[in-house]
Amino acid sequence: MDVALGGTFDPVHDGHRKLFERAFELGDVTVGLTSDELAPKTRHVERPVRPYETRKESLERELESIAEDHDREFEIRPLEKPTGIATEPQFEYLVVSPETRDGGERINEIRRERGHDPLEVVVVPHVLADDGEIISSTRIVNGEIDEHGTVLEETDDGDE
Repeated sequence: MDVALGGTFDPVHDGHRKLFERAFELGDVTVGLTSDELAPKTRHVERPVRPYETRKESLERELESIAEDHDREFEIRPLEKPTGIATEPQFEYLVVSPETRDGGERINEIRRERGHDPLEVVVVPHVLADDGEIISSTRIVNGEIDEHGTVLEETDDGDE
């Protein structure tokens, strides 16, 4: 089975790892990694994003052990547009987070228009941080939590 998923993955965190785990349970995985041109357009909150090659190297390290644990193969490809690689006919599954479910439906519309079978869209629930909020790359970059969702102590006022 061929599985697609996509994202910026900067930085990778436990929520992403849950997506990867589910994807490798389903089959061999192709990850569309947002290009440097697309990445700023996909952000809900404006923040710096590391260069594509840096993100790709980090993502490869993450995927290698998960792929090995599941005896699966993976490939990382540049994602140049939001509907990306998943519109290609070889894929059977698309693994998404709850907020990208609608994008999965749009991808299936495009696939139908092209005469391809629709993908099974597999929605993986969010992973929550210790404070009950969603783990996100933005929260990590902002210093609120670490990649595992541990809340980081505030040090700006010295009272904590």
